[in-house]
Amino acid sequence: MIDINTAQWSAWIGAFIYPLARIAAFVAAAPVFGESYVAIRVKIGLSVVFAIAMQAQASGGAGTAVPIDSAQGFMLIVTQIVVGLALAFSVKLVFAAVQTAGDFIGLEMSLSFASFFDPSTGSNTNAVSRLFNIVALLLFISINGHLLLIAGLAQTFTLIPLDQILIDRDGIGQLLNASRLIFSSGALLALPIMVTLLILNLILGILNRTAQQLSIFSVGFPVTLIVGILVLGLMLPTMQTALEHLTMHGVTVMSEVAEHLAR
Repeated sequence: MIDINTAQWSAWIGAFIYPLARIAAFVAAAPVFGESYVAIRVKIGLSVVFAIAMQAQASGGAGTAVPIDSAQGFMLIVTQIVVGLALAFSVKLVFAAVQTAGDFIGLEMSLSFASFFDPSTGSNTNAVSRLFNIVALLLFISINGHLLLIAGLAQTFTLIPLDQILIDRDGIGQLLNASRLIFSSGALLALPIMVTLLILNLILGILNRTAQQLSIFSVGFPVTLIVGILVLGLMLPTMQTALEHLTMHGVTVMSEVAEHLAR
């Protein structure tokens, strides 16, 4: 007769719940998986599937034997949630940089007022920012970025074992340090069209001074919009290399954050 005691049941449940907490927090906030248009049931299902698939990497250590209903078990779950969110936000910086580039371009093209609700961010964004976000997501999937995220998440169980209750604050500092990527990379992505429109605005300013009968307000807006759309159309095909490099850098940042979180 097979005798299963309470300690064994607690160990089995902990071996599944503790990794699930980290994975569920990561899936809820990570790009592609954590988008608002992805149903909650799908997110829960993906989290459970990933938790089962990563049992080989996540199992082992004293953490799995900690009872769920204990104070130490509660702290372990909180730690796993913090780790999962930190890893997800480190990759989310890439898409924040792309959206920032779209905001810069939309401002220069006088499209800031043409904003609408973006379900992926839960706020109002301009048309160019939304376009850049969609292009970045499609490119991310095309280079198997979502698979890189899953592989990187599985490796974090080796760097940060389940029995680690306290995480190093240097990991959060590394995440904050990597947040400069939002402005620097966003400005670099938007730099070509921003320089072009700046030169165009200087030309329109000179024309306004030399030909004062020319209404700069009635002519400047359509000219700026048309030139911006043309330059944007020429720039999008060349953005693939930059976006691929930025995406791979985001995965690298995720690994660096995981290494700094480990004590």
